[in-house]
Amino acid sequence: MSRCENLLIGFFANRKYNEMIAWLQQPWPWYVAGALIGLIVPALLLLGNKHFGISANLRHICAACLPARIPFFTYNWKKEVWNLFFVGGILIGGWLAAQYLSNPAPVQVHPALAKELAGYGITDYTGLVPSQLVSWESLFTARGLILMVGGGFLVGFGTRYAGGCTSGHSIMGLSTLQWPSLVATCCFMAGGFLMANLILPFILQL
Repeated sequence: MSRCENLLIGFFANRKYNEMIAWLQQPWPWYVAGALIGLIVPALLLLGNKHFGISANLRHICAACLPARIPFFTYNWKKEVWNLFFVGGILIGGWLAAQYLSNPAPVQVHPALAKELAGYGITDYTGLVPSQLVSWESLFTARGLILMVGGGFLVGFGTRYAGGCTSGHSIMGLSTLQWPSLVATCCFMAGGFLMANLILPFILQL
């Protein structure tokens, strides 16, 4: 093979690689990302009748690390160790995507929403979340404490109270026709609408 042919092959291979990276850096349509997430359910069921969930891993970690004989953490957590590897893969995949596949352009926000957020002093869209809301500086403000500390506590409490998070109920539970998961998902959605439209505007004014 001549040098010219090698250069042409290298050029087209590099072009295809750049096109693929550019494609991966773009937001995926909901019908692609949603379908891929949904396919996790039958894949886990076929691979060993496994039930998908994220929040349960906190219990597994506590059961593995806490020496105290607390009844809630006394069970055979080793049977669920596969889920810890699953979550580890999510963390590693997220880090790899942020390091090598992230789109350097600012997050695209609808002009109407950007105008509304600007009224609350939120204008930075260079990261995944606005720095005016999620940062060490904003953590020690009233707004930051409510959103990050208070919100984090409520998410943890609600997850435990509902017996699972959105992944366990809204993805796995609904797919397997679980009535409690339908109730939990309806409450998730109702709480989200209530928070976004009635409560959050007051918090952002702090």
